[in-house]
Amino acid sequence: MECVCQVHGSCGRSEMSSTPILEETLIKRSQQKKRTSPLNYKERVFVLTKSKLTYYEHRAEKRLKKGSVELQRIKCVEIVKNGSSVIPCQNKYPFQVVHDSTTLYIFAPSNESRSIWVQNIKEEIKNNAQIAAKFHPQFWQEGGWLCCGQVDKLAPGCEGYNLFGYVSRKPLPPVPGDESSSSMARRPPPPTPQEEAGPVEEVVIALYDFEGLEPHDLTLKTGEEYVILEKCDVNWYKARNKHGEEGYIPSNYVTEKESDTLEQFIWFCKNVNRNKAEEQLRKEGKEGGFMVRVSSNTGTYTVSLYTRSAGDGAATVRHYQIKETQGSPRQFYLAEKYLFSSIPELIEYHKLNAAGLVSRLRHAVGDQTRAAPTTAGFSYDKWEINPSELTFMKELGCGQFGVVRLGKWRAQHKVAIKTVREGAMSEDDFIEEAKIMMKLSHRNLVQLYGVCTQQGPIYLVTEFMELGCLLNFLRQRRGALGAQDLLGICHDVSQGMQHLEQNGFIHRDLAARNCLVNSSLVVKVSDFGMTRYVTDDQYWSSSGAKFPVKWSPPEVFNFCKYSSKSDVWSYGVLMWEVFTEGKMPFEHNQNHEVVMMVTQGHRLYRPKKAAPHIYSIMQMCWIERADERPTFTEITQLITDELEDDGPDI
Repeated sequence: MECVCQVHGSCGRSEMSSTPILEETLIKRSQQKKRTSPLNYKERVFVLTKSKLTYYEHRAEKRLKKGSVELQRIKCVEIVKNGSSVIPCQNKYPFQVVHDSTTLYIFAPSNESRSIWVQNIKEEIKNNAQIAAKFHPQFWQEGGWLCCGQVDKLAPGCEGYNLFGYVSRKPLPPVPGDESSSSMARRPPPPTPQEEAGPVEEVVIALYDFEGLEPHDLTLKTGEEYVILEKCDVNWYKARNKHGEEGYIPSNYVTEKESDTLEQFIWFCKNVNRNKAEEQLRKEGKEGGFMVRVSSNTGTYTVSLYTRSAGDGAATVRHYQIKETQGSPRQFYLAEKYLFSSIPELIEYHKLNAAGLVSRLRHAVGDQTRAAPTTAGFSYDKWEINPSELTFMKELGCGQFGVVRLGKWRAQHKVAIKTVREGAMSEDDFIEEAKIMMKLSHRNLVQLYGVCTQQGPIYLVTEFMELGCLLNFLRQRRGALGAQDLLGICHDVSQGMQHLEQNGFIHRDLAARNCLVNSSLVVKVSDFGMTRYVTDDQYWSSSGAKFPVKWSPPEVFNFCKYSSKSDVWSYGVLMWEVFTEGKMPFEHNQNHEVVMMVTQGHRLYRPKKAAPHIYSIMQMCWIERADERPTFTEITQLITDELEDDGPDI
């Protein structure tokens, strides 16, 4: 099948080489970005490829590209439960594609067509880093969600989302006047003979050792292959090893078996920026020390190489961008004369031949902060923990809900145990939410492993962070951290908050005191969403000392209106805390004075360690109108660019 773009010549070379998976004339609804904007419905030719969902306006003789969504940005695709809403277009079977902070509504001519589109997109996005934990099953319409009544478009979803669940094949009730709608669009192609014969086995490689903790778990050994039998949810798969043993494994411990999958190689450092790469390579100090990392230019990779052979004998680190050829087949190169079909092949060649580099790649340097990631719960579908399996050790501190202690689960796994004192929280509501929170798994979020609810008091069992809260960490190391170190801390927090934002979670109390640091100096966001369940009225009193007024935007202390954009304001204050190395915001002012000052346009001053362009990011977070503040996705990209901005790649 020829690509739409090859036939009509309306897009770039990269799209020309993409073969459509699906193509059909569907109807797109306007995204109603403003409460007052009218809804409209337009026919568009939708084309799904391996990398994009693109839609075109079809005119005589040509197609005009109207929009495109990169599949890696999609975090949810699902049918829309229509309820009693009238659909004012001829296609009556809606589905939704949620990407960034936007919901794209598409209407198919039949239930069969809709099911095929939803299942194919789900298949293509199954390995995305950002997948929603919850979604809204009904429309956003006239300034509110029809399913739950929330009026914030970025409000958390109200129904759990299953990436691997099949959509219903049961047709909706017939709609009057809908008899001819299916003739409007070209049906997607029928299944290939291979599909009809049954699915091909999916083989994965273990990136880390995993010791099964429950009888139904399967132990993983780094580097060994496993067959996936079932994808139970985003976080847990059922797998079989080479001995025929079956059990559950954490999905973030394995990667698909492909020749160009990079995560299985020690030299691939996914979470290392330019500054950290230079620091680690200089610390290692070995001639030809190298690593491959993700560059700030989305979709490209950089080889960072340490040498003392660059002329004057002084140690230096060179950064080489891995380039790709245009067209098909795709090839990779560092020097144009030497082309390779995969990045691992490129690395193996340059281990033996410098071929234009300042040195050959002699010594692979791994990510020194890379450790086995946390799992979403101790095992699949295990969120309730038996308190008899917990060992209580030293007290770590006292939070708003009660005492926090270091502990062990089954006498071997270090955990933090938060005791919820009686009456401190709305328990029933929280327990239901905890089941969803456990599914949030990210490098920069403190993992909730489970809860003890069968008897009082309730315990929350979380990941243990050895170096404690970020606020104390900053104060104890005052003067020892450089500007790049401080920016790296902000980057960790923004990435954690981006994951919350993309999954519809609002923190409501983001501050340095609510972030924690582990032994690898990775900073993680903690206690997200917890303040919703506080029953202590004083915490929410604007005159009470506990209320975080100094971290709150005007819409919160005036109207108690929370959103991801109120978290963005708080993040700007956290950045200020980081660059002042732990100072108290508005340290000489009472809460009521701060309310007045902020309302009148006063903002925190620029910290000495924050360059003007870094301070400008803080100021963007403190824009008075919430809808004009940046998203965490935009903030993360700004900080990524700053961390990379030490000179161009070669």
